[in-house]
Amino acid sequence: MQWTLKKFSDLSNTELYALLQLRSRVFVVEQNCAYPDLDDKDKESWHLMGWQNEELVAYTRLLPPGLAFDECSIGRVVTAPSTRGQGIGRTLMLKSIEQCRTLFGSGPIQIGAQRYLESFYQSLGFEIVGEPYLEDGIPHIHMVLR
Repeated sequence: MQWTLKKFSDLSNTELYALLQLRSRVFVVEQNCAYPDLDDKDKESWHLMGWQNEELVAYTRLLPPGLAFDECSIGRVVTAPSTRGQGIGRTLMLKSIEQCRTLFGSGPIQIGAQRYLESFYQSLGFEIVGEPYLEDGIPHIHMVLR
């Protein structure tokens, strides 16, 4: 697995296409959810990409403090369906946490997690903050890593 981290302005057309394609394949098609993926936050974020045999199979966007939450945050966490069950999601999150600490310091990291992944995020040290909510028809919960 090859990992790359880039600002939006440094993404190549091929990388941008690949990350939008993966997000669409999972969030729109697989989860059957029409939602406003292009929310202008990509432009101010960092993009962590995991490549396997020249295919993007893991991705997160790392948002600086103040863009989505008061704290820095990790969003658009996605792995390719073909690679699930191989521990890539855990590696992706550990690398995302590490990069957030490098980019934004040691403060808390906030996520808006899909509820069915709550125990996965808790296993990484995230704690529930607030009440469950619906986002684009999917149950979510705010979580923070201190």
